[in-house]
Amino acid sequence: MFVNKKLFTTALLGLLVTLSIIALILSLVKVEDVTLPPTVQPDSLPGPGISSYADDPSKAGDSLRECMDKALMVIPAAEHREVSAYFGATAGMRLLREQNSSAADQVLAEIAKTMQEYPVAFYGAQIITGEEEGAYGWITINYLLESFTKYSPKAHMWVHPEADNSFGALDLGGASTQISFAPKGSFINWNKTSRFMLYGYNYNIYTHSYLCYGQNEMWKRLAKQLIVESSTSTVVEHPCYPKDYKETISLSSFRTSPCTNQSDPRLPLDDRNVTLEGRSNASGCLVAVKKLFNFSACGQSQDCSFDGIYQPPVSGQFFAFSAFYYNFNFLNLTEGQSLATVRETIESFCARTWEDLSSNYPEENPERLPKYCANANYILTLLLDAYKFNETSWNNIFFQMKVGSTDVGWTLGYMLNLTNMVPAEAPVWVKGHTPSLWAAAVAFVTLTLALGLVALVVLLWT
Repeated sequence: MFVNKKLFTTALLGLLVTLSIIALILSLVKVEDVTLPPTVQPDSLPGPGISSYADDPSKAGDSLRECMDKALMVIPAAEHREVSAYFGATAGMRLLREQNSSAADQVLAEIAKTMQEYPVAFYGAQIITGEEEGAYGWITINYLLESFTKYSPKAHMWVHPEADNSFGALDLGGASTQISFAPKGSFINWNKTSRFMLYGYNYNIYTHSYLCYGQNEMWKRLAKQLIVESSTSTVVEHPCYPKDYKETISLSSFRTSPCTNQSDPRLPLDDRNVTLEGRSNASGCLVAVKKLFNFSACGQSQDCSFDGIYQPPVSGQFFAFSAFYYNFNFLNLTEGQSLATVRETIESFCARTWEDLSSNYPEENPERLPKYCANANYILTLLLDAYKFNETSWNNIFFQMKVGSTDVGWTLGYMLNLTNMVPAEAPVWVKGHTPSLWAAAVAFVTLTLALGLVALVVLLWT
């Protein structure tokens, strides 16, 4: 009897040791370092510019309702209160604040009033600076392209790419344009940098925003310049517009924007109407557009864009989005065409008449169609003469509006920054198992503990 008990106890202890070894092996085999994923994936919905509601601020708030209603439809009702909502305004509102700060404040107040009617955690409406807008665009692109951190299967670890391997951002909006990138070498002017600590890595990027150099403001400035230089008072030739196209504008419209309301002795800003007549003059359009920039203020400096603004030499690859993309996409120039091909395409398009364009593009907005020539020449001047891309670096510009299925723009970077979804510290490392191995390890540990209790009872009994 005693011998049988001893044999049973020995066998039980042997089995216990065996199961413990198996459980230990399962807990250690194929363990991988993984980072904890973010809990949500932010996105944004586009909407109309709120600065257009300066004369009727209440409509600014109403303009958000469709966007908010659509957003809340895709979020479970039980989670509405957990949704963080931020509102950022850009160049259009910066211009409005410069022209009429009271009107800008009223528009933002109506925005906040409407947002507070929704069951979300609203954190306020604000006008962001041009440099912030540029930096947020840079964050968006590099976040989507995983330029901040990447997993190396070969090294079995997460690595930080070098800062100068990040992508630059080129953004062309309606009232301003931004350039942001990480230049090579040291900065001369550190006042023009934005410093970020992202995923435990320091980034120093150059960013600058040019107010009044957005696409819509360019149209106004170009029209005013042509009228000022014209010898006639009511009919003015417009080299960028297609031949036989006419547009009538009131001189009083120049008073509506700080970009064109400066007094000029050659042009009294009265309510007189002026007709702009297209000439389909490609070379004349390029000359006229270049006059919108003050390149002489840079002198012989190579670290200067225009208007005396410091800019280090461009380096690396760039994403050109917003109006950069929309205009070149219309001209079928987003497939990496050479600079020579781009120039030829633009010259050919600018030579076409209004009858030709309107008959070949019947679905295009008739107010936007005649402006593509000016837009394209403006983009060329901005990229080549101002930012100083050349024949070689031109090939490093990608005209894109999406990364995967996500739109590129400043809004995603804005949300990532405000919600701290791009952390300053490095990724959190944890040990991870495949589900099947983890389940087996838990089963063996449980069985081992159970047999251990049985062994204890037997030992006490014997």
